[in-house]
This record gives sequence, C-alpha cells and structure tokens, in this order.
Amino acid sequence: MLLGMCGGIVLFSIYYLLYRQYPTLMLTGYTRKIFGKYVGWVVGLLYVVLFLYGASRNVRDFGDLLLSSTMNETPVLAINILMVLAICYVLYLGIEVLARTAEVLIVSLVFFGLIGNLFIYFSGNIDFQNLQPLLEHGWEPIIMTAFKLTTFFPFGELIAFTMLLPYLNQSKLVKRVWLTALIASGLILSYTLSLNIAVLGVDQVERSTFPLLSTIAKVNLLDFIQRLDVLVVYTFLITMFFKISIFLYCAVIGIADLFKVKNHQQIIFPIGVILTILSMMIASNFAEHVEEGFNIVPYTLYIPFFVIVPLLMLVVSLIRNHINKQAS
Repeated sequence: MLLGMCGGIVLFSIYYLLYRQYPTLMLTGYTRKIFGKYVGWVVGLLYVVLFLYGASRNVRDFGDLLLSSTMNETPVLAINILMVLAICYVLYLGIEVLARTAEVLIVSLVFFGLIGNLFIYFSGNIDFQNLQPLLEHGWEPIIMTAFKLTTFFPFGELIAFTMLLPYLNQSKLVKRVWLTALIASGLILSYTLSLNIAVLGVDQVERSTFPLLSTIAKVNLLDFIQRLDVLVVYTFLITMFFKISIFLYCAVIGIADLFKVKNHQQIIFPIGVILTILSMMIASNFAEHVEEGFNIVPYTLYIPFFVIVPLLMLVVSLIRNHINKQAS
C-alpha cells in the first residue's frame, strides 16, 4: 500500500500538471482541447463511462456488504436502490450540500474509528508476530502487487477530482490539499491493513471478503462489549456514500458538458436509474464481482485511463505549448 501511494503521487503529478495547463476546464473539456473536437469527445465519453462504472462497482460492494453482515434476507437490489436514491437527492441539492454533509459526518467517522481501534487494542487480540516474517518471498510480489493494483486502486481513482477542480474557490490550495489527502489516506489504509493482519493473521485476511469486519468481530470485553460490526458497517456506509456520490456527480457533469445540457440536475435521477441497473448487471454474484475487479479491470480500465491517456495528454499539451511559444 505504501509503494502504491508513491505510485499514486506520480499519478497525482500528471493530473495536477494537466490541471495547471487548463485550470478552467474539467477533464472532458481539455480532452477536446488536446485531441481535437471529435476524438476528444469520444475520449471524454469513455471517462464518463469509467466514472459510472466505478460508481456501480462501489454500489455493488456496499450492497453485498450489508447483505453478508446485517441484512441477510434483503435483496441486493433493494439496498442499491435506497443508496442511489439518497445519493441522487443530495446531488440534486448541489455539490456544496455534499461537501457540507462530509464536513459534518467526518467528525462522527473519526470518533467511531478511534473507539473501534481502542476496543481492538483493549480486547488483546493483536499479535504482532502475525506481521512476520518480513519480505518472506522477497520484493518481487510486493512490487508486482503495488504497481499492478494498489497504485491504481484506490490512488488512481483520484482522476475523478479533475472534473471538480475548475469549480474550486481557492485554486491555489489544490496541490497542498490534494497531496495531503493522498498521503493521509495511504497511511491510514496501510495502518488498517496491518491491524487486520495483526489480529486475524495472513491466511484469514486472504480468505475474508471484508477483513475489517472480521477484525472488529473479534472484540469481546468482559463478555459485555461485543458485536461491534455496526461500527464497520457505519464506516463503509459513510465512505461509500461519498465515493459513489463523487463518481456519479463526475459522470453527470461530464454528460452535461459533452451533450450541452444546460441544467445537469435534470439528468441526475435518470443516470441514477442507469447506475442501479449497472450495479446489478456487472456480475452475477459477489465472487465474480471480486474476480473481475482484481484480474480484468486493472488491465482494461485502470492502466489505460489512469496512466496511458493522461500521460499522453500531458505530453501532447506540453509539446503544443512549447511549439506555440517558439512560434510567438
């Protein structure tokens, strides 16, 4: 995860340099500036599909989490519909409402996170021997995993914010805030993964669908404080809500930009319907969903759209600006 974070910083540099080249345009806008009106339009549409697909995968993740943890008899479709309806309502009110909601809920998220960690430590389930041996199989599997998966998921998904950067009031803070968030998230994810391994061991973490859920389930203080799964479910609910919201909003404003829709609010609920249907169609079951995410998506979507296309856009943009300067 830490190596993936370093790769994420490289990707951030590409996205940030593109933003500096076109500070008033979103991603679907400067694809047309760089690649031309027609090719750029198609590339922009592919990114819209990518954002919509990313949102659908997260909706499916959340539905399957609730299905396996707390709502065993509830259809996944019903869970997904309720989640998407809530997200569409908030986005209909505006991106500012989503941001203010995040400011409120992050306080409770941090509080419950600290409480959950304290209970895990006090329960005495942590065995740091589970973290050994270090580099048992050498650096090769670590490097392969870092640059095959963790660089792109979750850090490559930061490309979604290139759709939002032109709307910021304080554009001078973009670099500092974006980089701080990237590093902080990498450190928190690394700590959480280490905690899961220290409590469960490597074998159980590999077999578990939701390792953090299994970790918190081990908490048992005085046979009184137990069954704290709700803390993890609440954490997933809040984080998934905002991740899906950002992906969906990027898809909506991208469609509005490409198809010249004056008011993007009028297409939020129709796109929400498509998102719900897509979340059910992407896989017939959760095992297939996970297999697709680990073995197909990185090569067909992550590497082309998180690395190759942005890098190509940056190179073309820099060359074009250099030629224009020489000509002037």
